[in-house]
Amino acid sequence: MRHSKLMPEVNAGSMADIAFLLLIFFLVTATISSDEGINRSLPEECPPGMDCTNTIHERNILRILINNNDEIMIKDNIITIDELKEIAKNFLDNNGDGTCSYCSGTKSTNASDNPKKAVISLQNDRQTSYKQFITVQDELSKAYYELRNTYSLNVLKKPSDKLSKQELKQVKDAYPFILSEAETK
Repeated sequence: MRHSKLMPEVNAGSMADIAFLLLIFFLVTATISSDEGINRSLPEECPPGMDCTNTIHERNILRILINNNDEIMIKDNIITIDELKEIAKNFLDNNGDGTCSYCSGTKSTNASDNPKKAVISLQNDRQTSYKQFITVQDELSKAYYELRNTYSLNVLKKPSDKLSKQELKQVKDAYPFILSEAETK
């Protein structure tokens, strides 16, 4: 007579079903982070009131290059990130042609005619880090913000957070944010 031990058997047929249900549960309930990106709106092809057929004079272009080593260069001179904001402000607020009544620049022949004609050209190399590129854009945004805030206080006699929509448009028209992101070479 055979002696058989009674061993309990585990029914493994439903294990695959349970694993599949758990997988679906975790896929559905898990949150996946998404990058927000940069809060920038693309400029219109040609802004209203501007003649886009004319060429831009070289003195109205501030060329900024970020090289492979994340060094910032303006006119073949390496500058620090701390210097960039002041250089941009001096370039934008120059009043080289004397037509800007609210500008307080030095009327240098090496900077822009006025803020409405000034263009900042930003170019980076292929190996430029994303962090440095964003840091440079932040400094340029700060320069525009400070110039617009000064305009708001001096011309409109109001802090920038108390402006109406019409006054805000006036401030933005006085210092239009014209940034050209040149193609990588």
